[in-house]
Amino acid sequence: MTEGIGNIVGGKTADEVAVEDTVENITPAETPIPEQAIERIPTLPAAEEIAPPTKTPEPVARKEKPAEKPVENPQEKPKKKGFSLFTKRKLDDQMLEELEELLIAADLGVTAAAEVTAALAKGRFDKEITSDEVKHAMAGKIAEILKPVAKPIQITKAKPHVILVVGVNGNGKTTTIGKLAEHYRGEGHSVMLAACDTFRAAAVEQLTIWGERTKCEVIKGPAQSDPASVAFKALEVAETKGVDILLMDTAGRLQNKEGLMEELAKIVRVLKKKNAAVPHDTVLVLDATTGQNAHSQVEIFKEKVSITGLIVTKLDGTAKGGVVVALARKFGIPIHAVGVGEKAEDLKPFKPEEFAQGLVGL
Repeated sequence: MTEGIGNIVGGKTADEVAVEDTVENITPAETPIPEQAIERIPTLPAAEEIAPPTKTPEPVARKEKPAEKPVENPQEKPKKKGFSLFTKRKLDDQMLEELEELLIAADLGVTAAAEVTAALAKGRFDKEITSDEVKHAMAGKIAEILKPVAKPIQITKAKPHVILVVGVNGNGKTTTIGKLAEHYRGEGHSVMLAACDTFRAAAVEQLTIWGERTKCEVIKGPAQSDPASVAFKALEVAETKGVDILLMDTAGRLQNKEGLMEELAKIVRVLKKKNAAVPHDTVLVLDATTGQNAHSQVEIFKEKVSITGLIVTKLDGTAKGGVVVALARKFGIPIHAVGVGEKAEDLKPFKPEEFAQGLVGL
């Protein structure tokens, strides 16, 4: 392919140019033609004598190609399509199966989806039901599943109350810490930030910017230093200064990287040597769009550092967050807050009813 592109000259390939040059240089042979071989061409009659002029045919109307239907995002089916297909319909096995498939597509998982549709069928099976009735019934059951886990972080009287924030790459840990700092400062708490992600310079810079924005001191270490040593130093400084809340940022790590997960466990061990009660909270930040992969994240982080709660980010479109229901059903871990945008005020308390209604399109 590269050779063909390289040989194009003025829009023609080298072979075409060579052929044209050869054709131009050919001189036609002057072979004499005997007169007897030449026949006289008869004179043709005028064009109008041959045939009458023909009418120009009218242009045939072209059939326009039907517009292609846009590709639908399966994660948006519960909101846009599945629950609005009918005005009134009998709730039978087929309809329940369709609704269950839509819930699974929204990342609720098989168990939670079956539980929701079973609740819908109770007292309504084989009866006429409207689309709005379906939505309200399902939202009610989803909210019921979520209510036990909707709990804010409880700040203790300990000084400092230490919150260790963990998660995989790109889930929004540093931004979430900045938003938490803004929130707690607004409540009148003194807040300190610890930059324990020592391997990514951009993370330290980002946390420093949040520190300046929220007027919070940021404890840092040298580049590539031991994250556990930075955490230990931050705890010492926070204790000395009597800070109310210490928020610790950590490096993003994939849950299947044993070495990195062990590094996180080391931070916890070092902190406990200084104060057995810390961290008071270990919060896992989850990206709502990761779908079923969120299950393995929770399982492994829970095993390594005993996570105490979740913050779910990127819930700008709540139809993407069905995995929250599945996690609540499976693990029962508190969900403290949800992120619905980039601004500090876009970190919201987790409200089950509001979330459930958004999920089904109410």
